Amino acid sequence: MSPVNAKVGVVIPSYRVTAHILDVVTRVGPRCHAIYVVDDACPDGSGRFVQEHCRDPRVKVVFNEVNLGVGGAVMHGYRVAVDDGCDVIVKIDGDGQMAPELLPQFIDPILEGYADYTKGNRFFDLSEISQMPAVRLFGNAVLSFMSKISSGYWDVFDPTNGYTAIHARIVEHLPLDKISRRYFFESDMLFRLNTLRCVVLDVPMDANYGDEESNLKIKSIVFDFLFKHIRNFFKRIFYNYFLRDLSPASLELLAGPLLLLMGTVYGATQWQSSAQQNVMTAPGTVMLAALPVLMGFQLILAFLSHDMQSVPKVAIHRRLHRKRKALSQTPV
Repeated sequence: MSPVNAKVGVVIPSYRVTAHILDVVTRVGPRCHAIYVVDDACPDGSGRFVQEHCRDPRVKVVFNEVNLGVGGAVMHGYRVAVDDGCDVIVKIDGDGQMAPELLPQFIDPILEGYADYTKGNRFFDLSEISQMPAVRLFGNAVLSFMSKISSGYWDVFDPTNGYTAIHARIVEHLPLDKISRRYFFESDMLFRLNTLRCVVLDVPMDANYGDEESNLKIKSIVFDFLFKHIRNFFKRIFYNYFLRDLSPASLELLAGPLLLLMGTVYGATQWQSSAQQNVMTAPGTVMLAALPVLMGFQLILAFLSHDMQSVPKVAIHRRLHRKRKALSQTPV
């Protein structure tokens, strides 16, 4: 696929963004061939508003009969864009926080074969993040750490950033019905992308906060996100280290926690027994408890090192495209 001939679609989930949506659509540059405004059962009728006031022939308004959440709206937009033959699909919000002028920086790495999925990173330029409210700054740092563990993308930051681009071949292999429909969907996307071994690339961007009000409240979602990150972590570990492959890291992951638990339990039991008898624990007993703890800790560190080095490095969308083309040419 030539970057010049590639068809680029932009999906804009629309919910209570009537004041900003037209400006966002107007600023989408000529690199984009189609714009999909997804009215997610918007109470202020932003979809109808766009239809009545926007004359850009690239714009297609898609309506959800019921509110599916931001993730559900994006997945609907993805399906329509893929059906329309788009090669790369960009997702931006309709509230004006994301500059459409940055669109080439998101699509070029995909078209050039360096990435399968790109996403914004508002933390790249430290001089710019002072614009971000303190509670968001702290909350995003916590969420980024949880996302690194659950998704396996240790080199990716700002996981809740909704400015993204993805190759259509990757969309076709994602379980769109299983991806979270609410605010967790960006983080859930990273987990799903890792199971496909997709390359994810951060794109530096500035934080931009005007008079728009975000519906994402960090304090209200931290514990919900924590539960879902833990769930995705265990799923990823099972998929990557036991179901699809068995490597030395798999054995390290099994032996490390087991030795750490055995040493801790044995040491605690011996300490309690010595305390009850009011005697000092024998040095040999201490060493017998400490040795499995140290070995277990070292094995866990070795597994983490392997996991951090296992971040996907080779984009797979070209391989998927060639496979699809080969299958279409196979005689029946």
